[in-house]
Amino acid sequence: MISVNNVSVVFGGWYLLDGVSFLINKKDRIGLTGRNGAGKSTTLKMLAGLQQPTEGSISMPAGLRIGYLPQTKVYTDGNTVREEAQKAFADLFALRDEAARLGEQLAARTDYDSPDYLKLLDKIYERTELLSMRGEGNMEKETEVVLKGLGFRTEDLGRQCGEFSGGWRMRIELAKILLSRPDVFLLDEPTNHLDIESITWLESFLQAYPGAVVLVSHDRAFLDNVTTRTIEISLGKIYDYKVSYSRFEELRKERIEQQMRAYQNQQKQIKDTEDFIERFRYKATKSVQVQSRIKQLEKLERIEVEQEDKARIAIRFQPAVRSGDIAVAGRNLGKAYGSHIVLQGVDFEVRRGEKVAFVGKNGEGKSTLVKMIMGEIPFTGEMRIGHNVHIGYFAQNQADLLDPELTVLDTVDHVAVGEIRKQLRDILGAFLFSGDDVDKKVRVLSGGERTRLAMVRLLLEPYNVLLLDEPTNHLDMRTKDILKEALRRFEGTVIVVSHDRDFLAGLADKVFEFANRGMKEYIGGVADFMAAKKVACFREYEQLHKPAPPAAAPSPASPPKDSKLAFAERKQLNRDLKKAQQQVDNAERTVASLEAQLANMEQQMSAGIVNDDLLRRYSDCKHSLSQAMDAWEQAMEAAEALQSSSNL
Repeated sequence: MISVNNVSVVFGGWYLLDGVSFLINKKDRIGLTGRNGAGKSTTLKMLAGLQQPTEGSISMPAGLRIGYLPQTKVYTDGNTVREEAQKAFADLFALRDEAARLGEQLAARTDYDSPDYLKLLDKIYERTELLSMRGEGNMEKETEVVLKGLGFRTEDLGRQCGEFSGGWRMRIELAKILLSRPDVFLLDEPTNHLDIESITWLESFLQAYPGAVVLVSHDRAFLDNVTTRTIEISLGKIYDYKVSYSRFEELRKERIEQQMRAYQNQQKQIKDTEDFIERFRYKATKSVQVQSRIKQLEKLERIEVEQEDKARIAIRFQPAVRSGDIAVAGRNLGKAYGSHIVLQGVDFEVRRGEKVAFVGKNGEGKSTLVKMIMGEIPFTGEMRIGHNVHIGYFAQNQADLLDPELTVLDTVDHVAVGEIRKQLRDILGAFLFSGDDVDKKVRVLSGGERTRLAMVRLLLEPYNVLLLDEPTNHLDMRTKDILKEALRRFEGTVIVVSHDRDFLAGLADKVFEFANRGMKEYIGGVADFMAAKKVACFREYEQLHKPAPPAAAPSPASPPKDSKLAFAERKQLNRDLKKAQQQVDNAERTVASLEAQLANMEQQMSAGIVNDDLLRRYSDCKHSLSQAMDAWEQAMEAAEALQSSSNL
């Protein structure tokens, strides 16, 4: 469907992407991966038509519908949640309005036998059929199903969008994209603002979706559950793997080892050549050989290997003024949006030097309390900020507040004071800004890079309390570890809102759980909290708060079946189930074989081998693969139906 042809992206002479090519086929499930700043978000923007490549082209069929979810979005208020989500049906609304206008025209006419009257009838019939095909009657139901799947309650659908946080508004934006049913989903970190239940629902939605999916995510489990193909961007090049993310990691490790061996061999070759040139540079009898070796070095295509960045911050930040014993405390706090009560009768206290985690399902009031502490929203009750407390606040949209025209180095230099300024490059290096990276302007940075830069800026200022709302969004695993170590070394008070158990483990020494409009204190770290809740992970914890399904009405007693008949039915069902599973296995093997044939032919084409016979076989293979995928889906549906029957 989409062909990326020899695309390059250049920023100030630096190649972010260098002559990359790949195809996106119907029903592809692609995970786009690579270190922060590698070009993942830029690639999605180009596929969405929001950015043009410096060189090369991106081609797609006319009328191809694309649904693009960016990492962040600027919102306008004024609509309810339902109204905003139903903007996805703009084309349907326009079609309905047109059908209504045509109906009015028809009602005003009396020339029943004229050609124009008959043409008008045909138009009305055509529009009515299109409305039926687009599912006009299911619009309300579809909207409700998707919004509830993403975590909204029935009573939320009539609330104004302005009452919700940026994270919840991103859910509304995601709902609009899902409801628009595009041919290709382009999703940039779609799980950043979702809780476990919503992530699980989104996984199921994308798994069953008939179109293509291309997504960027640092959630390994989400990638494994959704994607079957992984495209890595590394050092301006791409590496295309027809496997899910976990398998890709294994194959990538093997590839890096091979590249490293090739790199080491090449470095030895280069050194030997340079030694020869240096030894015989001034000998006339060797001038021809010397010039030949010099030309060899000039023509040599240097092998690059992306190194794992082992940088870790190893400095102590400039100490701030010592605060009072109580950093932040609240008494009888409450917050409501109209009739919707978020928090009620909340008491809490955070003492100097504590590292505190706010945990709980989305919508229970974590970010709301953070905003109450910062005085961003009105509330009831008493909030007390301690003596000499200076709060450094990292909001979920903090990265968007940076000046886009400043460089990375200037951004931190403007806030650093004292001796710490001498170490700015070391600090930026620890947060993965090295070499020429510090001279990039903020406007060209990726979402992850901006988040890291905003965090560095915050940590350089003389705060004694850090209030961090989902600070790990957009960060990869390595950067999360760097941030965690920096916060552990921080001598002041830290309050963190996060769903990331690995990040909180070993960092927080107290946990506040938000649930049922209140909060409860747990002394000890996240492991102690989990032990108290008798769960092993956040996924299990959040399932505890999932509403219980309504009790089913008792069904009338069925007459008892003859035991021999029941046994025979069960035996036949098991035979049918076994046969259906064999059909699924056969279909999977056929799909795998055809995909391997396609991959082999694509490799030949990328190597420049293109002829009529290869193109014909490639087209036939794609057609066979499409049919095999359909057969596999039908086999899966039949097997699942039989499995459901066997569980009754």
